[in-house]
Amino acid sequence: MTCFDRRDLGLLLLRAGAGGVLAAHGAQKLFGWFGGGGLEGTGQFMESVGFVPGKASATVAGLTEAGGGVLLAFGLATPAAGAAAAGAMAGAAAVHRPNGFFAQDGGYEHPAYLGLTAIGLGITGPGRLSLDHAFGHVFNRGWMVPAALAATGVATGLVVGARNKRARQEEERGSAV
Repeated sequence: MTCFDRRDLGLLLLRAGAGGVLAAHGAQKLFGWFGGGGLEGTGQFMESVGFVPGKASATVAGLTEAGGGVLLAFGLATPAAGAAAAGAMAGAAAVHRPNGFFAQDGGYEHPAYLGLTAIGLGITGPGRLSLDHAFGHVFNRGWMVPAALAATGVATGLVVGARNKRARQEEERGSAV
């Protein structure tokens, strides 16, 4: 069937919206666009919140957000794109977690929402209005979903775990003074 339906249009809108926001956040980190800090400023921030080395962390975060966002928006390699973007958002949520849930208080609401949307799209698939569909789903096979989730889960767990350990150590040093 080549006729598009509401589901395909809805998935396109979800992909374009979430992917566009993710790509813009990545561009802030990588290029300093849209008021971002670029690699230098973002690297300094990343270092200050426990992601070491900061510039490398900023590069990885920027690439996963921008790359995952663009791929989601176009519906290409959707399982990997969704998992990568969700991993980046898990790192952002870890930073904002001490501030509670709501974004107005500096909480993790926004990265959690973007991460859940990205992973939901990665699991659901891109719909027929996508490059994955146009290319015969060669980058969107069923086995790719658990593989992408597992790889991203392990990598995110290691990176966020190391960051959380450093943050706890800094906190302990600060309270000991």
